[in-house]
Amino acid sequence: MAIQALSLPLPDASVRTEDSPDQLDPEAAIGEQLRELRQIKAMTLKEVAQLAGISVGYLSQLERNQSHLPIGVLKKISDALGVHMNWFFQGGPQGAAHERDIVVRAQHRRRLSFTGLGITEELLSPNLSGPLELLVSTIEPGAHSENYSHDGAEAGVVLAGTLDLWVSDRHFRLEAGDSFSFKSAEVHRCANPAEVPTRVLWVITPPHY
Repeated sequence: MAIQALSLPLPDASVRTEDSPDQLDPEAAIGEQLRELRQIKAMTLKEVAQLAGISVGYLSQLERNQSHLPIGVLKKISDALGVHMNWFFQGGPQGAAHERDIVVRAQHRRRLSFTGLGITEELLSPNLSGPLELLVSTIEPGAHSENYSHDGAEAGVVLAGTLDLWVSDRHFRLEAGDSFSFKSAEVHRCANPAEVPTRVLWVITPPHY
């Protein structure tokens, strides 16, 4: 379930907290994640650079891990891409080099929380450059997504809890074990009507984040 990220104000690049280093670990390979996310959102280097207030050349160097990336700059780029900065960190240390392009260990999942929506998504795909995106959504009691549509198709299965799913003008109440599939061009949304969290496994093609 690809959800439109909330629009966040651009923080001051000069502001840093005590637990935020001036420079990011060069081994984090964040540049590759920046490039993948920008491409999957069909944004050009120029578009992202303008929104982030940096030069195209600098952004290109960052994507190739050829320049230092201060925390403040990453905050601005994250906002331009429509994700929270923790998207690039919450997966923890990367897995073994020989498996990073194929395997995602449970402890290395990247997580994206939508503040105010009560929805958290965990990316199960090793990257966003393949033909599909695999993720798990945790929807808190009473939480819901907005109406949304985009190119492609998606399918899924309810792993736990109850899911209310709307596709166009049709409504479905799904329980654990129930599955679904629909064209993403149809307006769709979902909600958790129960008193316990709902977990849903989604497959989306093409990748949407």
